[in-house]
Amino acid sequence: MTTPATDIKFKLNDGHSIPALGLGTVPSKDPSHTKEEVITAVKAGFRHIDTAWYYGTEPYVGEALQELFKEGVIKREDIFVTTKVWPSFWHSPEKSLDLSLQKLQLDYVDLFLQHWPIALHGDENGLPAEPRDENGNLKYDDDPVKGTKFIDVYKEMERIKNTTSKVRSIGVSNYNIERLQWLLKEVQTVPVLNQIELHPQLPQQDLVEWCEKHKILIEAYSPVGAEGAPVLKLPLIQKLAEKYDVTTNEIADAYHILEGRITLPRTSNLDRIKKLTRLPQLTKEELKELHEIGEKSPKRYRNDQWGHGLGFKYWEGDRFPPNA
Repeated sequence: MTTPATDIKFKLNDGHSIPALGLGTVPSKDPSHTKEEVITAVKAGFRHIDTAWYYGTEPYVGEALQELFKEGVIKREDIFVTTKVWPSFWHSPEKSLDLSLQKLQLDYVDLFLQHWPIALHGDENGLPAEPRDENGNLKYDDDPVKGTKFIDVYKEMERIKNTTSKVRSIGVSNYNIERLQWLLKEVQTVPVLNQIELHPQLPQQDLVEWCEKHKILIEAYSPVGAEGAPVLKLPLIQKLAEKYDVTTNEIADAYHILEGRITLPRTSNLDRIKKLTRLPQLTKEELKELHEIGEKSPKRYRNDQWGHGLGFKYWEGDRFPPNA
């Protein structure tokens, strides 16, 4: 007998609650397929949808939610929706939010995140989202290592939260300890969470413990690694799935939820979405064994160029590595 992962919620530091299991909506080859993914997930028990302006899937998330509302499957207050401001929109977080709300067909989002703590060279509409020079390198409006515009973005998010009804909570994504320390010296509102790549091959225990100490929840994206789900191929993950008679995906999510972290699985396979809702009760020893995989041989699967200069460990190809 397993506990439904969809029943678990965690308390945020501002008093709101967030479902521990969320559906990520980074697009597959066909972004419009996101609509069916969201409908399938909600009907399977999911009550948390994570999206972003940058993904291009918000219109389809919005269509799915409106259908679900009209069918009476859920009410607006039953679902937790997250969106994010992309770095090319650093100068206009509220415009980014308004565009997202329009596409989502919602009056508010439950959580508004700063997608990355950098400032890219986007126009008034945040375009291009990935501005590049003639050498293919990102074009910044601020130094990616020492610039402070990322703080201005968060301060504007604070203002939006305090003076409008458009967001319930605010948080960050892709922050390391040093960036969080820097931010907290300058702002009034402690982020409710930090969304980062996290899985048994990349436990980032120092960051996890620091956030825990400061009452910032950790939200794990890419809980199965990259395309091809390499984390699910780990022998221990497969062994535990067999032991508990659940899917390997559910073991990967349990690794987070049982430790008090939010997890954001992402799949375009509708049948797989329906099989993500159980929470096997892994023992403390099993959780420790999973954690030790990454302690012994850490592996980061997301090494995007916009992560360069942020000071994260194991970021392959970082053009601005720490202590360079």
